[in-house]
Amino acid sequence: MRAIEVARFGGPEVLVPVEVPEPEPGPGGVLVAVEVADTLWLETAVRSGRGGPVFPVSLPYRPGVGVAGTVSTVGSGVDPQWIGRRVVAPTGHAGGGYATRAAAPAGALVPIPDAVESLDAAAVLHDGVTALALSEVVPVAPGDRVLITAAAGGLGAILVQLARAAGATVVAAARGAAKLEALRGLGAHQVVDYSAPDWTAGIGPVDAVLDGAGGDYGRAAFALVRDGGRFSGHGTPAGGFAAPDPEAARARGITVTGIGDVRLRPERFRALLGRALAAVAERRFTPLIGQVYQLDEAAAAHRAIEERTALGKTLLAVA
Repeated sequence: MRAIEVARFGGPEVLVPVEVPEPEPGPGGVLVAVEVADTLWLETAVRSGRGGPVFPVSLPYRPGVGVAGTVSTVGSGVDPQWIGRRVVAPTGHAGGGYATRAAAPAGALVPIPDAVESLDAAAVLHDGVTALALSEVVPVAPGDRVLITAAAGGLGAILVQLARAAGATVVAAARGAAKLEALRGLGAHQVVDYSAPDWTAGIGPVDAVLDGAGGDYGRAAFALVRDGGRFSGHGTPAGGFAAPDPEAARARGITVTGIGDVRLRPERFRALLGRALAAVAERRFTPLIGQVYQLDEAAAAHRAIEERTALGKTLLAVA
């Protein structure tokens, strides 16, 4: 079968297409004929050797955090009725999802509704789940003003739609005219280009910040939160999580949460994934898929993510 392998840490060029034997599903597992593989910014950090002790990998490894496709084979102890069903499933940060076949535990499978395309299912596999989890951790009420950074990414685009549906006034921050135009199309009330040095000047106070960018952007966004407001620092692409000074946050009554607050147990992840798929089927939100690469173009996909040229979600089409 065809797969992508990483033999050494480095730039996108270390993502190399290879021919390898098809994996066998172990007890309690299945083999998925992959149609679409998910990609995450986190994978670019792991590939470059910055996964650290939290996301360790042993070289060589096969990347791929999750897939959408059809169950082709089941291991012992798995109901054979799974065979032929369209499913979406996480495979882990080095789980081999960039391949024509991927192994997954049967307990992680979530059926894809008939009304949902495989591309959309893969797009919400992680970003839809995280967006729904964040909406519980940082509740948005009608009339709130909410600032979302990295708003034109896969996660940010869903958060924009959820906040708008909750009745909030949405301020969406991203970089570049194309991304700002896409955010207007998603319903953002105000869009801000944070490549400008004074990008926060015209925003004003906000009730909540959902920071998917981190770094200086997140720190600047925190300064806009009203006393008694909420701040979620769950993104790192701009230089690490934006962690406000605890004393300053406490003095102003600001509730601060981070990525640790949306680390989910498998059963909770699966439940939220089911909700995300149902939301797409019912058109309550739509993932923003900006670019789809072929499997052998995995290096180009990672490059687009790292260089911030990607709009919305980046996926790999396998079948």
